[in-house]
Amino acid sequence: MLRGIRKASANWLGRIVMGVVMTLLAGSFAIWGINDIFRGFGRSTVAKIGSTEIPIEQFRQSYSDALQMLGRQAGHVITPDEAMARGMPRQVLSEMVAEAGLNERARQMRLGVSDDEVSQRIVSNPAFQNQQGQFDRARFEDAMRNAGFNEKRFVSEQRNLTLRRQIIDSVSGNIPLPNAWLDALNQFQNQERSIAYIALGPAQAGDIPPPSDEELSKYFNARKILFRAPEFRKVATVVATPAELAKTVEVPDDDVKKTFDTYRNRYITPERRHVEQMPFPSMAEAQAAGDRIKGGLTFAALATERGLKEQDLDLGTVPKSTIIDPAVAEAAFSLKEGEVSAPVQGKFGVVIVTVSKIIPEEAKTFADVAPQIRNEIALARVKKTVQDIHDKIEDARAGGATLEEAAQKLQLPVVTYDAIDRSGRGPDGKPIANLPHAAEVVNAAFASDVGVDNDPLEADGGYIWFDVAGITPARERNLDEVKSQVEAQWRDDEIATRLKAKAADILDKLKNGGTLDAMAAANGVKVETATGITRSKPPETISGRMIEAIFHTALDAYGSAEGDKPTQWTVFKVTDVKTPSFAANSPNGKALDEMVSRQVSDDIFGQYMAWLENDLGTSVNQAALQQALGNSAPDTTPDTN
Repeated sequence: MLRGIRKASANWLGRIVMGVVMTLLAGSFAIWGINDIFRGFGRSTVAKIGSTEIPIEQFRQSYSDALQMLGRQAGHVITPDEAMARGMPRQVLSEMVAEAGLNERARQMRLGVSDDEVSQRIVSNPAFQNQQGQFDRARFEDAMRNAGFNEKRFVSEQRNLTLRRQIIDSVSGNIPLPNAWLDALNQFQNQERSIAYIALGPAQAGDIPPPSDEELSKYFNARKILFRAPEFRKVATVVATPAELAKTVEVPDDDVKKTFDTYRNRYITPERRHVEQMPFPSMAEAQAAGDRIKGGLTFAALATERGLKEQDLDLGTVPKSTIIDPAVAEAAFSLKEGEVSAPVQGKFGVVIVTVSKIIPEEAKTFADVAPQIRNEIALARVKKTVQDIHDKIEDARAGGATLEEAAQKLQLPVVTYDAIDRSGRGPDGKPIANLPHAAEVVNAAFASDVGVDNDPLEADGGYIWFDVAGITPARERNLDEVKSQVEAQWRDDEIATRLKAKAADILDKLKNGGTLDAMAAANGVKVETATGITRSKPPETISGRMIEAIFHTALDAYGSAEGDKPTQWTVFKVTDVKTPSFAANSPNGKALDEMVSRQVSDDIFGQYMAWLENDLGTSVNQAALQQALGNSAPDTTPDTN
């Protein structure tokens, strides 16, 4: 709609017409009372808890941030429909209401925190510290910029966070758990079972004759939906990322050679040495140790004698520049391989150094790195043009040009994919090749329609434009189109039915005195074993269905389960059950206690927040919420919880 307004306003007549239209719209709002939207709760507030309001723009920003984070985790752009299916709007709003409610309760309780404590929390945050564990002002400022905060706002948010944490910890922190509960959970998670089993597959199903035409037709008609042709979309794309644009840039050989000569050190890997150092409390003790080494005692033997482990000595395989102590670095890089140094007075004490391995300096030739340098130069040059290309394409489209026309003016290729389904596959069932950021493009294309001007997708420092050029609706295929697939599925179903019946027959025989060895021999398979099976870490050969059956079968009893595929079936005997005792102070015990405590705390905090929202009074303006999500608002009446 906005793009259409921009197009209509591109000339003097359009501007006059749009001016009249907007005036009429404003007048109709006033006549029908819609102007109520432009003041108070309905205009700018999504939710309210107590006296604290959550503005639309604040919700939009938080919601956008949450979608971007989820998209990075999922590896594709989260569409509005997917976000709704995941419950993202309600989740984000609930978190914002909870924070606002806790802030208000903290004010009511007159809780406070000193400036010194807030400052200490910021300075001690590992995210703002350098490698030496010291506060790094530059990192702190970068983090604030990335979060869109200034220092005053960030400090204020840290203060609120500290106050919220005081309430949360007082309500749900340090809750003791009964050992009986932890013991039961420990048994469930860590009990180990062993089985002997036989695996049945297609070979054990016997000969299966092909179906008659009548059988196949009947089978197909009952399952037509399984063989339905999916919806396909024809998608045209224009890619303007630095990597793609760089392919079109010609970089002269002289420029490549000049860069190589200027930054030659970049293509040199300095000499590296595997260095070990042994510290001593005094120079006298180090000299005495050095004399013993000269007398034939090895560095390793001396370390063992002094109770030092490898991690106490090892500095790794490093270049000279990364050894912090200059005296130690000089000593280490003056030794031959296998030599031990004299005592060294370093910045942090007295040490003896040895070198067990030397890796010489490696210098790459111009021929080795020329392609890399050429690409780097091309990338650097096109990065400056990406935003300009974006603006020119968007201006051309706003002026009425199609995506193809806009791309042609800039000599950008338009790549069209004739048929893509929702999974990014073509009609042949194979993934579409050479589609950059396929998941994001496909998701966005299926969230759009023919004739819609879509915003470009941000990708790899640039943009991907797309247009839905055509839609082939999903349809039912006839049997002739998918006959081979139907026959294969019919056969798999027949195998599954026979194996299920065979497994049941074997179980009956085992329960009546038969043995696994005899059943295996009769069916042409071997008895296999699996040990140390737990619910959380099953062996690769054990399917999820088998795990459930194994842990529902008593010791020395028999059971059966379907495998990963319907054409696999397993008959087994539980041969051993090991139930671990619970040791509260063991690493596993502490980890379990911490996990369950966190879950209990979350449950209690959830109950507290439900009470707090009710106590303070909470309302959600559904109309404003829908407006913030870009949907049409049903009404402006707030819901009161």
